[in-house]
Amino acid sequence: MPKPVKIRLGEVLTQQKLISQEQLKFALDEQKRTGRKLGRVLMENGLVTEDDICGALARQLAIPYVNLKYYNVDPNTVRLLPESQARRFRAIVLERRDSSNSLLVGMADPVDLFAYDELSRALKKNIDLAVVNEGALLQAIDRIYRKTEEITDFARELEQDLGDVHVDFGAIGAATGLEEAPIVKLLQSVFDDAVQARASDIHIEPQEERLQIRFRIDGMLHLQTEADIKIASSLALRLKLMSGLDIAEKRLPQDGRFNIKVRQQQIDVRISTMPTQYGESVVMRLLNQSGDILKLDSIGMPADMLERFRAIIRRPNGLVLVTGPTGSGKTTTLYGALAELNTQASKLITVEDPVEYRLPGVNQVQVNEKIDLSFARVLRSALRQDPDVVLVGEMRDQETAQIGMRAAMTGHLVLSTLHTNDVVSTPIRLLDMAVPRYLVATSLQVVVAQRLVRMVCESCAEPQELRPTEREWLKAELGDTAAARTFVHGRGCMHCNGTGFLGRTGVYEMLEMTEALTDAVSRHEPAHFVKAAQAQMGGRTLRRHAVALAVGGKTTVSEAMRVSSQFED
Repeated sequence: MPKPVKIRLGEVLTQQKLISQEQLKFALDEQKRTGRKLGRVLMENGLVTEDDICGALARQLAIPYVNLKYYNVDPNTVRLLPESQARRFRAIVLERRDSSNSLLVGMADPVDLFAYDELSRALKKNIDLAVVNEGALLQAIDRIYRKTEEITDFARELEQDLGDVHVDFGAIGAATGLEEAPIVKLLQSVFDDAVQARASDIHIEPQEERLQIRFRIDGMLHLQTEADIKIASSLALRLKLMSGLDIAEKRLPQDGRFNIKVRQQQIDVRISTMPTQYGESVVMRLLNQSGDILKLDSIGMPADMLERFRAIIRRPNGLVLVTGPTGSGKTTTLYGALAELNTQASKLITVEDPVEYRLPGVNQVQVNEKIDLSFARVLRSALRQDPDVVLVGEMRDQETAQIGMRAAMTGHLVLSTLHTNDVVSTPIRLLDMAVPRYLVATSLQVVVAQRLVRMVCESCAEPQELRPTEREWLKAELGDTAAARTFVHGRGCMHCNGTGFLGRTGVYEMLEMTEALTDAVSRHEPAHFVKAAQAQMGGRTLRRHAVALAVGGKTTVSEAMRVSSQFED
């Protein structure tokens, strides 16, 4: 293929009538003022999209435009180009063309002559060009250039450094430099790879003969690498030092936290250690403080339910509860609500253990049981701070629940979480905690129960042939109409690391406390309350929402069944 020729983006876009001359003049003036690229200025001002620019360049140069979202590349082919050069030149090797002894290379800027020459020199092949979206290109590079091999190499380097000598790192402490260089490089690679893979947790688990490192991605654990068991103690030591834990204590569980910067992102790491049969197990929860708080519009709540929920959280007082097991997205929902309530006219206070996200303008308090800074104690003090909205991380005990409910009765909006399976059982659970019936009846405004389901990867979604058990389950939910519907699953591709799933969304049910339900709680008639609550919900349950997502092609039937099994009647 001949070398690319230099073209003017503005002329191309005006010739193809994607922008007007006036819009081009505005963008050129803005480019001169800010120094940013013309394409970036046009996109930031909403005049064109990145796909518009890619399509225009492809037509002008008579080369293909490859949408990486739906293009399943071979990772081994992509790695023909080193990661540093792929990032520097914004390029990706898409395929080998054996018939012409050439490579198809996607470039975000296919008119960059210098990059073209450097790529030809690095790949030592003829190059056929294609245009790719820069944002999708960088995401693909993050997914493909994983650190698996690098992590394994650093683990081996650490093994060699340790040799056959079994060092008591706990006794020696930070004085030794034996583990420093390789252990730091190993941990840096592990954190870097975890962030690339969108992992929420890192598990470092010593087994009888091997040390395994696993990542939790979209709620499921995936094995990242295995290493020699003798490096386990040095890994645990280093992580304890980073989080300020007692490095000499190996017999008791410990909890801590530290902050690191990975790939220009600020990550808050919560660490938990626990003694096991073969050494200390370490689990780290990764909280990205650089990302934006999810808005309520994007959490997956059905539109009509979201409208009612928004109306309720704007009431001046009352208790709003979000329920579900650990890791079901409760905190994300509550922070989405806080973000909407966070205005100059309102004072917001949170009482949490730990503070998971930082929200500007909100007064956030970290509970510390070691110094008797409990939920109840902080909550009492918070109410003397003249708040409008109070978020209590969890209704853990009777005292916290009662204080929170009394606050809801006295002119405060209180948001909190509770561990129950569904919305109907939540008021009954509060009564079981010995909270007075009148408090539950007068304070509780709404209960939202939620779970998270994995979403089918759009890049590799295809029609699915259901198994007999899946068909029977659907028939029980949808009746005879189930046979006429089509369902999808992901076959697995480089975008989803071969899992068929990419990202998660929420499954919800909501119970608004009406006069009839309040009366049933006041009379302490659980059977009557359950019947009235189910009638009010009209079948709009967690299970039914999961089925609706499967019918809509957002998730698979097996995933809907898996989540539904958590709340079987």
